[in-house]
Parts: sequence; C-alpha cells; structure tokens
Amino acid sequence: MKLNQHFPRHLLDVSVAVYLRGLGEGKLKVLRLCLVSWFVCFLKLQPAYAAEGVIDPFFADVNGYLAAVLFYDVMPGEATMPFIVAWLVVGAVYLTCRFGFINIRMMGHAFAVIRGKYQSPDDKGEVSSFQALTTALSATVGLGNIAGVAIAIGIGGPGATFWMIVAGFFGMTAKFSEVTLAQMYREFRADGHVLGGAMQYLSKGFAEKGMPSIGKSLAVVFALLCVCASFGGGNAFQVSQAMGAVQGEVSFFKDYPWMFGVLMAFAVGIVIIGGIRRIAHAAEAIVPTMVLIYVSACLWIVFSHASQVPSALSLIVHEAFSPAAVTGGVIGVIVQGFKRAAFSSEAGIGSAAIAHSAASVKYPVRQGMVALYEPFIDTIIICTMTALVIVITGVYADPTHSDLIAGSHGAALTAVAFGSVISWFPIILSVSVVLFAYSTMISWSYYGERCWTYVFGERFSMLYRLMFVAFIVLASVVSAGNILDFSDLLLLAMAFPNIIALYVLQGKIANALKNYLQKLRSGELDEEVKGN
Repeated sequence: MKLNQHFPRHLLDVSVAVYLRGLGEGKLKVLRLCLVSWFVCFLKLQPAYAAEGVIDPFFADVNGYLAAVLFYDVMPGEATMPFIVAWLVVGAVYLTCRFGFINIRMMGHAFAVIRGKYQSPDDKGEVSSFQALTTALSATVGLGNIAGVAIAIGIGGPGATFWMIVAGFFGMTAKFSEVTLAQMYREFRADGHVLGGAMQYLSKGFAEKGMPSIGKSLAVVFALLCVCASFGGGNAFQVSQAMGAVQGEVSFFKDYPWMFGVLMAFAVGIVIIGGIRRIAHAAEAIVPTMVLIYVSACLWIVFSHASQVPSALSLIVHEAFSPAAVTGGVIGVIVQGFKRAAFSSEAGIGSAAIAHSAASVKYPVRQGMVALYEPFIDTIIICTMTALVIVITGVYADPTHSDLIAGSHGAALTAVAFGSVISWFPIILSVSVVLFAYSTMISWSYYGERCWTYVFGERFSMLYRLMFVAFIVLASVVSAGNILDFSDLLLLAMAFPNIIALYVLQGKIANALKNYLQKLRSGELDEEVKGN
C-alpha cells in the first residue's frame, strides 16, 4: 500500500491512541505524550512523504473538491466573481444601510464601552468586553494583515487595497450584527463555559421563526465548516506564512521545516488546553504589544517616505477602477480585495461571534458595538499601513520577487519590503509574524473547539485540541499556495449559512438596537452606571 493511502492517518492514529491512553492522567500529560509521539512519527515518516510528494498533492485534491462543491462563478468569462464573495459583499452593504450606518454613528459610544464606562453587576459572561475584543482581534489581526495584503497587491495590484478598505468599512456592520446575535442566543453550560456563535443563533433563532429543522441543519453545516476552517485559515495558513518569514532569517528551518511545526505545536498546546480564560489572558497581553510594534514600523516607513504617500494613494485609487494588466480587470481587483478583507477581518464569516459570546455585558447590542472596532483596526488601519509600505517600496512590481508572489509567500514579500528600508527589521518582523500567527492560532482553536463541541459534545473537546496541535506540524510541510486556497475556501464558505441567519434575524437586531438607543438618549444607561 502506498504512503498516500495512509495519509494523514498516521498522525490521527497516534493522536487518538495517546488521547485514550492519557485519559485520567491529566491534560499536560496527554499533550506531552502526543508531542513526543508526533515528533517520533515525523522523524520516521516525513522523509518518505517528501520523497513521494504525498502531502501537497493530497491538499491539491482536497482544494479541487471543495472548490467544485462550495463555489461557482456568477460572472463567467475573463472576470470571475465567486458566488460566496458576492454573497458577502451584498450582505454587508445591505446590513449597513439597514441599520443606518451604525458603523459610523456608534464608534464613540463603543469606545466608551471598551474603556469600561458601562460595566454593570448584571453583566454575565466568562471574560470582559475588552478581553473578548482582543481575543477576536488576535484571530483577525495576524497574517491576513501581513501576508494577505501582500498577496492581494501581488495578484490584483495596488487597487486591491482600496477594495479591502471598502470591504472593511461595510464589514463593520456585518460584525456588529453577528456579535449581537451571538450574545442574544448564547448558552451557559453546566460547566460554566459559554457556548455561542452562529451555530446557536442559527438553531435557536430559526426555531423561533418556525424553521427548527432548517436552522439545525445550517447550524451543523456552519459548525463543521468552522472546525475545518480552524485547521486551514486558523492554523495551517498561519504556520506556513510564519515559517516562510522565519526561514529567511533562520536557515535551519529551511532544511527541517517540520521542526518549526513541532515548536509551534508545543507553544500553542500549552495555552489552548486552558480554555477561553487562558486564551483571553494571552491575547490581552500579546495583541496590543504586537500591533504597536508593527504599526510603529509601518508609520516609520510611511513618514520617512512622506513625499511618496500622495502618489501611492493616488495609484491605489486609480488602479482600483483602472487596473493595469490584471486578469479580470476591475472585477478581478474587487474580488482580490474582498477575499483578502474577508480573510483578514472575518466580517460576515461568523467566527468572531464565538469569542464575543463569552463577553460579560448586560445588553447584547453593546458587545455588537464593541465589535465594530475589529474590522476598523484590522482592515482599515493595519491593512492600509501594510499596503502603503508595499506600494511605496515597490516590491510588488519588482520581477526579482515574482517567485514570492507566485508561491503566495506574502509574509516573506512584506519582510522584503520592510528590509528594503530598515535593514535589520526583517528579524523583528519574523518575531512579530510568529506572534501574529501564534495569537491567531490560539483564538481559532477556541472557535473550532466550540463548534466541535456543538456537534460532538464537551466530552471530546480535548481530542479536538490534540488534532489542532497535530495539524500545526502537518502544515509545516505543505506548500503555501495550497494552504492559501484551502484557507480561502473554508473561511469564505462559513459566510453562506451565517449571512442567511443575519438576513432572517435582522428584525430582532433592529428592535434591540432601537431599544438600546432610546435608553442611551434618555440617559437611562448613564443612570445605571451611577447606580452601581
């Protein structure tokens, strides 16, 4: 029997066997046994897999099947528009108009909530509003900002940046809507943990509308897609892009890429076995620091090339509507911008709603307003900073870097852009990339686990965590291009059931928003704060 008939059963067999053996011996014991077993397994099997070219063809086949089933082109011809991208665009624009551009109106109030002004003894949840925001941001502020932007510009040209910003703007309302629903329909389990997200408001919300079977079916579909996406965009893509950046500074990982996977697996495993509280504390510490370092470096380059900024912005806007030599013309640029924005901010995908459902707030709408800041920080600010660095330095148009663009090594291309101005910064960027990837992975492990629990029950949550950690090692030996396609397919597919829920349940969001705004304008919310 050939190796590809075994793949990836070897690691799965090891995971299940060690999980069963380790039951009752403590979570750290299980993790340690699994890591040692995976290490030995890769020492024996990785050379054979590499020689036979098994792993990449396996993922290429999976991507082909997923694309055929989940996507089709709604605009045949040279310009392609995947249905799921159009689905996201229309949904986000509609919700923004439906709720009166709340993404502009309530930013000030949302900031006051983040600062803790409206904390109440009646708040119920596992983490604070700020911790929920940083947990969700740790999943979105990551390699989508560093690698995704570079990939979008490399493929679609500078004009893709404009459409990323547009997508981020409308995505703010989509994020508000899904987070509000997640708070409305969350469930407090017997063990004290919160189970919330699209799977909850799909099943419960549709049941209220007299469609329990449809809601339950869509909830299960969403949960399974989220579990798979956690292995793809929330795991494999992060490992691949982080490794691509690190390999440029540490040659050891070029020869032994799977060792990078083992090290990342160990670091992630230590945190995720502790659940949402440990993940939230880690995110609260990591996210502000890494964002500050990265944005500071971007601003340094932008200000040191201030004279070039107007021409860079002009190029971005011009090529958004008149792209030069881009397949598919304007539509092709729009698709690239919205795809990368969806991957970056995850607005409309439904993933961040899982983290926000655990936040301690009295009014669901209040946490929805906090969530407005995610696409704003992630896409409108950080992605724009990255894009300006790439456009100003011109690395995207340099033929010497065409192999990085062709191979979808976005993080490596961004490192080249920074290195062309700050010679020593690629080392710091490599560290930042690893931290970005790390924070994204621990948050996505929580998303995937909550969805796994929804389908299979709390009893098997540890098995999911072990599978997630095992996938980190697998990702270190798969090409970046295949992982990018795998991640796009699964992440975007989650939007299909999620946007349906936002359409069906928009009335409930509108009523809750109306009541909340009445209390805010009358001063009732301020009186509640004074009374506490």
